[in-house]
Amino acid sequence: MRDSMILTTVISCLAATSLVRADDWPQWLGPQRDAVWRESGIVESIPESGLPVKWRVRVGGGYSGPAVVGGRVYLSDYELEEGTLINNPGGRNELGGKERIWCLDANDGSVIWKHEYDCPYRLSYASGPRATPTVQNGRVYVLGAMGNFTCLNADDGTVLWGRDFVQEFSAEVPVWGFCGHPLADGETVYCLVGGEGSIAVAFHAETGEEQWRALSAKETGYCPPTMITAAGKKQLLIWHPQAINSLNPKTGEVYWSLPLEPSYGMSIMAPRKSGDYLFASGIGDVGALMKLDRDKPGAAIVWRSNAKTGVHCANSTPIIEDGTIYGCECKSGQLRGVDLLTAERLWETLKPTSGTKRPASHGTAFLTRHDDRYFLFSETGDLILANLTREGYDERGRFHVLDPTNEAFGRPVVWSAPAFANRSLYVRNDKELVCVSLAAE
Repeated sequence: MRDSMILTTVISCLAATSLVRADDWPQWLGPQRDAVWRESGIVESIPESGLPVKWRVRVGGGYSGPAVVGGRVYLSDYELEEGTLINNPGGRNELGGKERIWCLDANDGSVIWKHEYDCPYRLSYASGPRATPTVQNGRVYVLGAMGNFTCLNADDGTVLWGRDFVQEFSAEVPVWGFCGHPLADGETVYCLVGGEGSIAVAFHAETGEEQWRALSAKETGYCPPTMITAAGKKQLLIWHPQAINSLNPKTGEVYWSLPLEPSYGMSIMAPRKSGDYLFASGIGDVGALMKLDRDKPGAAIVWRSNAKTGVHCANSTPIIEDGTIYGCECKSGQLRGVDLLTAERLWETLKPTSGTKRPASHGTAFLTRHDDRYFLFSETGDLILANLTREGYDERGRFHVLDPTNEAFGRPVVWSAPAFANRSLYVRNDKELVCVSLAAE
């Protein structure tokens, strides 16, 4: 009888433990790069009294988000040493300083290791690095704003290898810096590089040896490499400012290419796949829904958006759920719900983006789906819990996590994608990195 009771207790404990599932957040948009948080034991509402802040630590400037793996947080920033930061959308700011890569304890924010290197900036909106670190197989891949690509040992910060996109590939530094979050897949890391014939480059993940290079374009753009599976094949999507291209990930061979040209060379959002459909959009009322072929790699345009249809995304990548696109309009700043198959605008609101009463250029909220609800991190520094449906936006609470420390179009903003791991939120501005508990009681 006693043994039976013990066995029952053990089984009950194991069952209870299995209900609490934890995910790391090893790269931009999470484990599957789809902005879905699959961890359990998470709050279902945000109380008026707020959420528990576990820790705050000082960091330097930057737009890059954190990555969280194995109880550690990886973040890049910029330590300004010379010059004054001036945000000029049409001109470059010259600064002197260091790019830094931090490894912190996820439980208390204490420093485990740091790597830094001198890095003069000549960029527009030059506060710091743009790309979120990518962590895979004990290695951290970090792309700096001026094209320094570094692979480090995740345990101790030892540099394993590095590549200089400007020196090695004759890539021109984009006016808003190198932004394409590195994509690690198997034994390969894919990057948006630039230069003649090398818009996309595949590197061996362990050695940094170049495996192939592909594509030429007038400008490099800012869109991260994206991997999809369609027609039974993995396809690497590279959107430069002239066209969306599907490549063979093993060779760089172009499977298909469709023109899609946003204004100012600003191909930014990662194309989003939903079933047989692929959506991408950008500034200048440029957007398209493509239908992917089922029998061979290929795609055809279903619709192109205009000033009265669709949603044109920039800073944040949209989410597609149940036939609806949820994304932030770069021209006027609203969060919109848009019908996937028709491009009809179903609703729009400024409440979770700029929070203003009038349209605000590039109003931004970073969307993350969790179960049947969404966490939105607003440019105002608020974490918002909301329901997003075809019927509209239903806010269920918000908590002010940190202050917006940067500026855009005359208003204060924080434009950094969050990470969700350990039943917590990790997010930064240009002064601090904050960890907030989202664990259910």
